[in-house]
Amino acid sequence: MTTDSILYGLTRIEYSIDYVPRKTLGIRVEPDGSVFIKAPEDATLEDIREKVHRKAPWILRQRRYFESFGIPTTERQYISGESHLYLGRQYMLRIRESNQNAVHYQNNILEIECRNKKEAKKVLQQWYLERAKVKFAEYAKPIVEHFSIYGVKPESLSVRKMEKRWGNCTKDGNIYLNPRLICAPRGCIEYVITHELCHLVHRNHTKDFYALLSKEMPQWEKWKTKLERMMR
Repeated sequence: MTTDSILYGLTRIEYSIDYVPRKTLGIRVEPDGSVFIKAPEDATLEDIREKVHRKAPWILRQRRYFESFGIPTTERQYISGESHLYLGRQYMLRIRESNQNAVHYQNNILEIECRNKKEAKKVLQQWYLERAKVKFAEYAKPIVEHFSIYGVKPESLSVRKMEKRWGNCTKDGNIYLNPRLICAPRGCIEYVITHELCHLVHRNHTKDFYALLSKEMPQWEKWKTKLERMMR
């Protein structure tokens, strides 16, 4: 992985480059504003700079798009007034010192009670994990029951922290969901669940796989795009 940058008008756009076996160059903008390039192994730096310059208006639009969701472009501090997501909705964080650790939400406020404000991040992340286990099971239940018409059923459905995946279906039929999905809207979560259940019928991303996914969730592309824009 290497880094480079271009100047577009008065704005400097920095980006990371990953050279991989592919024919085309891809650009991804993360919610924190960082830019990642996947480039063909034989791509020159000049080629990459030219493509980034052409795509600069789109890159800047993506950054503004993420900012419109209140997604921070700097590392989260877990302090009062900061914006955080839960099930696709923005909440303003309020931290209150207490003799117990707890999280409550009402209206647009997400309140963290903790013995020490330095523990706010740990308390919130633990709460996210607990809510993920509850809500994922709730959302998955009717979908799993419906998929019985295809003669399949997951061996288990649980939560597992993953760096680059929202979900995973093992050869043994165990389905794992990324706990970070708890920040996404219900439709996004149901999309990932449906996607992984389709893998119980078709192991690979074949035409039959996508035909089944489209049959079971006709608007899956909409939710996939929303998930990528909000969460990555």
